[in-house]
Amino acid sequence: MVDNNNNIGASGTANHDEDGAMMKEHDQLLPIANVGRIMKQILPPNAKISKEAKETMQECVSEFISFVTSEASEKCRKERQKTVNGDDLCWALGALGFDEYTGPLRRYLHRYREQEGERLSSLANNNNNENNQDKDNNNTEDQQQRILLNHPHTQRPNFYK
Repeated sequence: MVDNNNNIGASGTANHDEDGAMMKEHDQLLPIANVGRIMKQILPPNAKISKEAKETMQECVSEFISFVTSEASEKCRKERQKTVNGDDLCWALGALGFDEYTGPLRRYLHRYREQEGERLSSLANNNNNENNQDKDNNNTEDQQQRILLNHPHTQRPNFYK
């Protein structure tokens, strides 16, 4: 949590955005509506969640994400890698002692990459089909124009009268 007097976060470090500007506490937290929605999914339909419980969970999950991402980021910095990816997050979970989460996260990551590959492949195929259809349509239009221009009953404007 950010202390309003010195802008130091719960982890003991100053909180800055990508441009180095100080960030407000609520800018670093997941939206409370999303946290509440996730919490409600596990509860019985008639259960209610207090505002305090949502805010507490909001701070916890936001801190957890920062903790894991920071570990992955440090690994990437040491390896001179500019982008933190899913594999780095899996590694960070293991390095921080959350081994039981690395397996499910790796399975999810594998499925995500497969689906993304299929989606991109499908998009590429659709674009190729559209381009081929456009070419076919253009060829058909060109042929129709040539037929009309060469047809003996087509009246062409005579600009030289």
